[in-house]
Amino acid sequence: QVQLVESGGGSVQAGASLRLSCRVVGRSFLRYAMAWFRQVPGKEREFVSAITFGGGASVYAEFAKGRFAISNDNTKNTWDLQMNSLKAEDTAVYYCAAARRYSTDLVNHNYDYWGQGTQVTVSS
Repeated sequence: QVQLVESGGGSVQAGASLRLSCRVVGRSFLRYAMAWFRQVPGKEREFVSAITFGGGASVYAEFAKGRFAISNDNTKNTWDLQMNSLKAEDTAVYYCAAARRYSTDLVNHNYDYWGQGTQVTVSS
């Protein structure tokens, strides 16, 4: 059984920073890429960022460029999302995800595993 568990969400003021973390619980597995998505009630889940297992490639949504940074620590089976200069519109439930198979498209990749989500609330 593989589980992804997010942590680090919370409520902050606009301009503040948060660091989200995702860890693999249970059976370890080979993964090609790890990602973060977010979802606001009533809207579709949207891609935030992704990184390949070796860290050689990462991609960001336009709104995340320059403010968010994804990283991974494969020795700990974790990956993080550092979020700086948070805005009210970043308020959402953030989900981590992992993919076992190779793909050239990390944004639209079919991710195999998902976390339960962690709430991020940014007040202006």
